[in-house]
Amino acid sequence: MRQNVALVACLAVLSGVADAFWRLPCRGRSGVARMDPLIAPGKPSDHVHAVHGSGGFAMSATEASLKKGSCTSCAVTQDKSAYWAPALYFMHENGDAELVNEVGGMLAYYFLNGENITAFPEDFRMIAGDPFLRNFPWPVPDPPKSEWSGDQVSQPALQQKALGFNCLNYEIDPEPSLGRHFMPNKTFMDEHCTDGIRFELMFPSCWNGRDVDSSDHRSHVTYPSLVMDGDCPEGFDNRLVSLFFETIWDTYAFKDKQGEFVLANGDPTGYGYHGDFIYGWESGYLQSAVDQCTNLSGRVEDCPIFDLQSEDDQGKCTFPVPDELKNENVFNHKGGLPNNIAIQYGPAYASPVKYTTPGHPAATQPPPKPPKPAFTLGASFNLGSLSSATRTPTPTTSLVPDVITEEVVYLDQEILVYVDDKGTPLETVTGSVETISTSTSTLTTMASAVVTTPTIAPMKRDRHSHFHGRRRHRSGHTH
Repeated sequence: MRQNVALVACLAVLSGVADAFWRLPCRGRSGVARMDPLIAPGKPSDHVHAVHGSGGFAMSATEASLKKGSCTSCAVTQDKSAYWAPALYFMHENGDAELVNEVGGMLAYYFLNGENITAFPEDFRMIAGDPFLRNFPWPVPDPPKSEWSGDQVSQPALQQKALGFNCLNYEIDPEPSLGRHFMPNKTFMDEHCTDGIRFELMFPSCWNGRDVDSSDHRSHVTYPSLVMDGDCPEGFDNRLVSLFFETIWDTYAFKDKQGEFVLANGDPTGYGYHGDFIYGWESGYLQSAVDQCTNLSGRVEDCPIFDLQSEDDQGKCTFPVPDELKNENVFNHKGGLPNNIAIQYGPAYASPVKYTTPGHPAATQPPPKPPKPAFTLGASFNLGSLSSATRTPTPTTSLVPDVITEEVVYLDQEILVYVDDKGTPLETVTGSVETISTSTSTLTTMASAVVTTPTIAPMKRDRHSHFHGRRRHRSGHTH
């Protein structure tokens, strides 16, 4: 009942954001495996993904093979697209990794934002996010969108603002979607996120009009100036339907357990969250949906051209796991993340991939170059960053060429930021520092390893809505 009530609120909010949209439920999950046909075609990928959509998903999946799949784990049977993103794990105190349960599968929103919107072309593919990012060099929280300019609307900034980690508590006012661009730590989740964490990911919607893919699976598309809407940059004037992922993870099931949450790609911060998409709609069908499915309710049931299947049927659709991965336990992995991916806290760019075992094969892709945003934080932005309702890890890093013991110390400090009616910081008051918990683990490797001690500086806030001056704005998705 709580989810149904929240869904009504979610759709009401969204109807004011987009001209029209539909919310595609993918209640089933077609599989969990180290497979990524875009980044690691034809071989196991370095980290585990949660996959939704076509039962034809494979290590070398293409649009043609997806369409030949016998089923889909999504509600609309005409859609055999593939949607995937890294899985979320809980790292127990003993070093074992346990897959966190999804709540209700994945939701793929199709927004009709902008003018002259077209469907994705045949053979279209794209990626959103960067798995190697471990830092957010932009103002926290986001300034009002009306104030974005310069580097604030650069593609590196927009790419990171397209990530959201929404703390869910259905008993109080919802947080805004894409309001927090990093994963809150477990102490915060235990205290506030009683209904889990909703991962959110907005894909680029501005297209160059020529290429259905690119070597990095990104360069043929860009973000509009406001992430979800706004103006497209020159050379990317073609407006595609806007794709948005939502996945709720049941983090509250681990309340009071010692450990931390980590993405399958070794990311405990959330900055490296990312998602992949391969188009697989029946030929011409998505364009018909763009033209005809303009009901503001967002319900797929309100568009008569969709053929829908039950949640039970969605849950029956799975893809075959390749023989080389069948014996890998991706649900409860002993001694660390599957494939022995090492956790990298940052803030340095986390490439190349590191492993916790000596002699491990190299990463499945050449190390990419880290992005180089030109933006530098000023003093006022540093003050603003203290007003975040979550805890931002600010680790120090050293290299130790030996078997090492990693100690993580979590500190709690109350920080109050006083602002005027326009939201401008006036004064910052800090309280004493208190140690919440510590944990240690040993990496049995003779290779160089990263030892990090993150310091977490929370600010207490008695509501989860965002405020700007004297007027309160609520927006976002709730469930």
